[in-house]
Amino acid sequence: MIREKTGLVPDAYFSGTKLQWLLDHLNLRERARKGELCFGTVDSYLAWHLVKGHPHVTDATNAGRTMLFNLARQQWDDELLDIMDIPREVLPTVVDTARIVGMLDEDILGAPIPVASLVGDQHAALFGQACINKGMAKNTYGTGCFMLMNIGNEFRLSQAGLLTTMAWRLDGKPTYAFEGSVFMGGAAIQWLRDEMKLIKSAADSEALARSVPTSGDCYLVPAFTGLGAPYWDMYARGTMVGLTRGTTRAHFARAVLESIAYQTKDLIDAMERDSGVRLTELRVDGGAAVSDILMQFQADMLGARIDRPASVETTALGAAYLAGLCTGYWKDKAEIAAKRRSARLFEPSMDARERDKLYHDWKRAVERAKRWIE
Repeated sequence: MIREKTGLVPDAYFSGTKLQWLLDHLNLRERARKGELCFGTVDSYLAWHLVKGHPHVTDATNAGRTMLFNLARQQWDDELLDIMDIPREVLPTVVDTARIVGMLDEDILGAPIPVASLVGDQHAALFGQACINKGMAKNTYGTGCFMLMNIGNEFRLSQAGLLTTMAWRLDGKPTYAFEGSVFMGGAAIQWLRDEMKLIKSAADSEALARSVPTSGDCYLVPAFTGLGAPYWDMYARGTMVGLTRGTTRAHFARAVLESIAYQTKDLIDAMERDSGVRLTELRVDGGAAVSDILMQFQADMLGARIDRPASVETTALGAAYLAGLCTGYWKDKAEIAAKRRSARLFEPSMDARERDKLYHDWKRAVERAKRWIE
């Protein structure tokens, strides 16, 4: 039921169960019913403290991460609130993603600046990448990887292990997205540096990996904390297969970088099955997206163009775009999209048979990592 209403899988990662725990264990429920307490995500906290009059608000993208918000109806879900025994009085008002929620308290900066956008980080990155049309997708290569695909104005559930989330809500009209999360992206490079001591800095992984033409048939499945989408296997653990006496530090480094691309392909394949859209271009950002060898291998694995933007700070850019759209600084989404600039395009150059063979072996490696803890 939670998935059908919220698009999310039941998990303590989302804030609804955390709120329930607080009400249960700190005896706060009666105070919540009396309206003495306020709950919200980080945007609610910031708006309360920064905006004159202390509005108790959140936007639809943040509300959608609480496991309490009905995405189809665009409102707090009474049935879920009853199940968790969460009083409605404690919840913030849900507003559009681009809307003036009030004026900045003049005591802060000396001027009444309008606060014109509340938005979640990955949703902001999707907008900052100008993925404004259905079927457009972006991937953020950070500590983990976060993939979002714009699926338009119709709420749909994934059949391939993805989440459904808000992309944004403008003028009362919701836009939805499929979302897939990889737990270990750039964190696998950190592991190579901090625990394995094979490199001195994250940047060293690029030069080391480039010193060999392939990973030497080595595959790392970095399931150090389990596997995220589309597998959702908390019992999986990290696995390295294909090692021989000829395996070197360079092969190891290349296998780490390639594991990020393979996991991203897992997400893309799931999104293509769910959406029925063949992805021809993926827009990228995040720290690991600066790696040319990773981006080229990603293009080869997907058989699609990789577009790295001139500005990789797409989350901040997306929030600014939404605020400017609200205040009239930009007239529409098309004007914003026209401002996007690419720094570099990576075109696929790998033979399809080689790509299929590599990915087939990756899937074999994943099977060896799954359900390791019994």
